[in-house]
Amino acid sequence: MKKSNVINAIYYQMKPLIPRWFQIWIRSKIALQRYRSYSNIWPIPKNASKPPDGWPGWPNYKQFALVLTHDVETALGQNKCNQLIDLEKQLGFRSSFNFVPERYEVSSKLREYLKHQGFEVGVHGLKHDGKLFKSQKIFLERADKINLFLKTWRATGFRSPAMHHNLNWLHHLNIVYDSSTFDTDPFQPQPDGVETIFPFSPDSEAFSKRYIELPTTLPQDFVLFILLKEKEIDTWKLKLDWICKNEGMALLNTHPDYMNFGSVKCGLEEYPVKYYVDFLNYVKINYGGQYWHALPKEVASFTNNINSK
Repeated sequence: MKKSNVINAIYYQMKPLIPRWFQIWIRSKIALQRYRSYSNIWPIPKNASKPPDGWPGWPNYKQFALVLTHDVETALGQNKCNQLIDLEKQLGFRSSFNFVPERYEVSSKLREYLKHQGFEVGVHGLKHDGKLFKSQKIFLERADKINLFLKTWRATGFRSPAMHHNLNWLHHLNIVYDSSTFDTDPFQPQPDGVETIFPFSPDSEAFSKRYIELPTTLPQDFVLFILLKEKEIDTWKLKLDWICKNEGMALLNTHPDYMNFGSVKCGLEEYPVKYYVDFLNYVKINYGGQYWHALPKEVASFTNNINSK
């Protein structure tokens, strides 16, 4: 077992016993140290800009793709979803919301409302306990349940909690796409980046079934605003500008759990939702007409069509 996997296993075993404030404090210290050590590859990994062989460009000659996703970690996050949906609708955007099936009671009414409004619903792990990839036996046992939720929710996409991943094992899921990786992110528990800002199909000789991998290419909100304690969206702007220049996929993953919609002072794990609004407005003002705004399932379908030709 890799050293990082051993450390992760120990951490998630002890996590329920560690006060949340201390988890955030120690993770923030580690993140700040990594920020200084990995400035050569984060937030911009220059070797990730090469398009795949035969890449035809984005639909309608758009310069880059914009994909918005949200992981809903807790019941509290689920309670904030309607505010986030309304905000995106007002600004002319749509996104994918990924829910954890067995961590809290996922609202069927909310799922149907999202689909009715032109948004997307995905599955975010099973329990969010850090144990999904602890062993292949555990993964396969849980895969059966995950596939059941995918079918029941009529969902085609998956993202693992904490961005844990094993691209070969994921072939056991009945998915069109996965989004559990990133081009570069040294702040994650499993920090191996796929080093591309384009969608791709993971190879596997053992499986005839294929899926599309959609790496997260913009830094996550939790990293920027909770761990690194940034007070502006300059990092998002910097990375978006670079992705646009290289005609890649700008895929952002944020969490309603950590967004503060202004009713009370921000808590330990919150940031003003204004940061997200500022990002969306930056996209509209600076790149209007230049981007293909798509749901993850649409990008996966587009990539599958390319691969089948």
